[in-house]
Amino acid sequence: MCLHKHHRLVNRQPQRGAALLTAMLIVALVATLASAALWQQWRQVEIESAERGRSQTAWLMTGALDWTRLILREDGLSSGSVDHLGEPWALPVQESKLSNFLSQDQKWQEGDAEVFLSGQITDAQSRLNVRNLIEDGQVSRAQLARFARLFERLDLPLQELQTLSRQLQAALQNTPASATAGNTAQTPLMPQQTAQLVWLGLSPATVRALDGFVSVLPEATPVNLNTASAEVMMASLPGLDLGAARQLVAQREKAPWQSLDAVRQALGAAGTGVNDQQHSVGSRYFEVRGRMRIDNVVQQDLALLRREGNQVRMLWRVRSPQLTLAPPLK
Repeated sequence: MCLHKHHRLVNRQPQRGAALLTAMLIVALVATLASAALWQQWRQVEIESAERGRSQTAWLMTGALDWTRLILREDGLSSGSVDHLGEPWALPVQESKLSNFLSQDQKWQEGDAEVFLSGQITDAQSRLNVRNLIEDGQVSRAQLARFARLFERLDLPLQELQTLSRQLQAALQNTPASATAGNTAQTPLMPQQTAQLVWLGLSPATVRALDGFVSVLPEATPVNLNTASAEVMMASLPGLDLGAARQLVAQREKAPWQSLDAVRQALGAAGTGVNDQQHSVGSRYFEVRGRMRIDNVVQQDLALLRREGNQVRMLWRVRSPQLTLAPPLK
């Protein structure tokens, strides 16, 4: 009798162990499935939130660019053919709450994400235009000399300038009528931005050094002497050294030039290098940089605008990859 009871107890212990193990496996499986479901749900929410954020920033940035176009249009109506750094368009917008620009009935509601906007309009004709290097399909010696002075000032290799001019000439000759299957693959693409000048043979280091001193515009343009830096003025005007150029910039800040005759008078003997084809006191092309931040998500845009009379057109717009900033420490 005792042996029989002992035998039944021994048989139950493995059964209980197996049942316990099965229960633990079921709990683990359920927990894993629940975690996977929660992760999928969280992932879907994050994707929807990111899409909504991209849509919001795109809409808001488009509104900011329209506002920029209005500023440039009003400037053209009020100041005519003269553009200088003392005008409203030249003032950078430091990072500010977008709600500060809204009327009282458009104020942000409680719980809405705060949006911060910053940006700047830059005169694209305050720089040497790479497009000017080619005239009538040939490399312009006069323009090449201007760029050479800038390269020497910035201590950049002149052989890269030679490569740039040859590659630019080839890119401009690559029209749909002249393109063939044999030469298209070897012909460089025509850049739109300064950063893309690496396509024409410049090294990344040279492109970084030229940032702020050169531009890439769709047509040949004069340099606006009202907005050009001392380095650009020195490069653009033969016989003008950097010290004299800096003095002219300081003089210009007090009284912007209203005509090229005023520039010639200020330059004195060096004023003979001023001509209507290469220099101006006004501009048609402007570069706009905008930065939008919603919470810790940042969107940056770059656009090129052209002003023709009362019309301001956007020629191109580039959106940088969206950035996510680290959350602030609490």
